[in-house]
Amino acid sequence: MDLQALTLLVEILDAGNLSEAARRLKMSRANVSYHLNQFERSVGQQLVRRTTRRIEPTEIGLRLYEHGRAIRDELTAARDSVAALSQHLQGRVRLSVPSGYGQLVMSPWLIDFKRAHPGVVLDVVFENRVVDLLRDEVDIAVRVISDPPENLVARDMGPVRYVACMTPAYAEAHGVPRALTDLAEAPVITSAVVGRELRLAATLHGERHEVPLRPTLTSENFLFLREAIVAGLGVGIVPDYVVHDEVTRGDVITVLDDWKLRIFGMRMQMLYMPNRHHTRAAATFIEFMLQRARADQAEG
Repeated sequence: MDLQALTLLVEILDAGNLSEAARRLKMSRANVSYHLNQFERSVGQQLVRRTTRRIEPTEIGLRLYEHGRAIRDELTAARDSVAALSQHLQGRVRLSVPSGYGQLVMSPWLIDFKRAHPGVVLDVVFENRVVDLLRDEVDIAVRVISDPPENLVARDMGPVRYVACMTPAYAEAHGVPRALTDLAEAPVITSAVVGRELRLAATLHGERHEVPLRPTLTSENFLFLREAIVAGLGVGIVPDYVVHDEVTRGDVITVLDDWKLRIFGMRMQMLYMPNRHHTRAAATFIEFMLQRARADQAEG
């Protein structure tokens, strides 16, 4: 039996006449009459009796009306349940974020998202390696990368700015690097890629320069790098967010500020698989994080 036709019968009988039913259903009166006649033919019996003032059900029409109304009420209840669930997001989002940016910048964003959507399970991995989203079952990855893989969707989260920095005590004891080439001989504290010579690219007034670096300490853990810089072990070359609070307090100073420094990628990107159906939780999470990133850039 045609469910739409059954629903139409309920609407007609509730309305009391074809004209009112047509108005409620946003259909023409002729169209309502046609579909009613087709339903009666399919059933093989008359379902309604037309009087001068209203439409009344026959015995079989009344039975079908009662079934149809029960089905309509169940559908309404189901829609209400879905609407209630949509107001409280549920699901799981598996996220991979860089150790430094994830801990120092994104942590409060993640906590705010979790407070706003307690029904969403966040599975957060802090790592810097380039992940295989499909193999590692990661929904979303955030990475410092200038040229995202072509097989992934990349959403820009803003620029990454590097600074050369040190403690005032280190500067007093060892002097301040005044030229880019001074960094080639300085004990540098930074992250590094295994098996690759570390070179610092820098731009000043449109001219690009490069100097090789000889780090005295390297690590993928930016919290550890920050501790080493604050301890006065050398000259840090790290993203500005790593030492933002220390610079604000005066515990760390920056040098060569006119230069635009670069070691690795210059953009923070959110990556996920293309043509993949995101849950409402994942889609909401993506937009939430992008909004926070844009707000963070505006404040900066």
